Amino acid sequence: MTEKIYVTKKNGMRALILNLLFLATAVAAIVFGAIGEESGRAYGVPLIVLGIICLLFGWIPLCGLKVLKPQEALVLTLFGDYKGTIREAGFYFVNPFCGAVNPAAGTKLAQSGDIQGNGGQAALAALNGISINAGVAEMGKKISLKAMTLNNGKQKINDCLGNPVEIGIAVIWRVTDTAKAVFNVDNYKEYLSLQCDSALRNIVRIYPYDVAANVDTTGDGQADEGSLRGSAEVVAERIKKEIQSKVCDAGLEILDARITYLAYAPEIASVMLQRQQASAIIDARKMIVDGAVGMVEMALERLNEKQVVNLDEERKAAMVSNLLVVLCGNRDAQPVVNSGSLY
Repeated sequence: MTEKIYVTKKNGMRALILNLLFLATAVAAIVFGAIGEESGRAYGVPLIVLGIICLLFGWIPLCGLKVLKPQEALVLTLFGDYKGTIREAGFYFVNPFCGAVNPAAGTKLAQSGDIQGNGGQAALAALNGISINAGVAEMGKKISLKAMTLNNGKQKINDCLGNPVEIGIAVIWRVTDTAKAVFNVDNYKEYLSLQCDSALRNIVRIYPYDVAANVDTTGDGQADEGSLRGSAEVVAERIKKEIQSKVCDAGLEILDARITYLAYAPEIASVMLQRQQASAIIDARKMIVDGAVGMVEMALERLNEKQVVNLDEERKAAMVSNLLVVLCGNRDAQPVVNSGSLY
């Protein structure tokens, strides 16, 4: 199904005025017919009947009046046949028997334009990414061509190492082909939401949460340093391309995708936090030891250069031990004064 533009002029105001004049004429005919009937005129009854018939069917052309705002479209069908799409803003008059089609008009998702004015429970459900089929009258058959932001909610997914992580994305999208969006899929909003979930799972399972050894995230057979936490831009770009490849048949364009939430799942979050803390402590200790060894080496060299004191190997060992204790300790040193000899 390919989109085609419905060829019509912006003659809605002219059609409205003519229709109102027609209805006014019908009312006038009934009035004059009633006056003629009371006067015994022969044209009284036929004029009344004609006026009533005109009033009964004169409202039908009003159904053909369509108003479109900028960045809106209207998909028109006539007795099941696709006639075309109106995309330009204006006041139109079309075939009164043409019907507008938008299967996603009653679907509410956690996205811009869908969570306003629904109130209470519906708005809360929309914020959680739950779709709701409205049981009341639909909000309209017009299709928005604006850029929409879909926040599809957090998902629990296992990364490439099997660790469960919670991740959420925001997808910016818009409708580019109204015919495909309406006729190729049952509901293009729910279809997009489902494809976002699927693409997110397909990409997240390729990456570890943090940089891990012997993990290939690019598919070139070489281990790399890709991760969900450190390669957010790359991951988001791959998610965008994955979603776009799935929604082309629905006439949708993915403008951008961004990771909005990333964390370990609650059941392993505390353990992973301890692991990160241990790794940080080890790295800090390594840095402290490297610095302490350098300072001890520098102290021995300076003492030797200045010839302040001549130390044999045993005294050097004792001095090195004392300096390392002082420099690597977690607490301030408490010196012990030795009044005798070292032996």
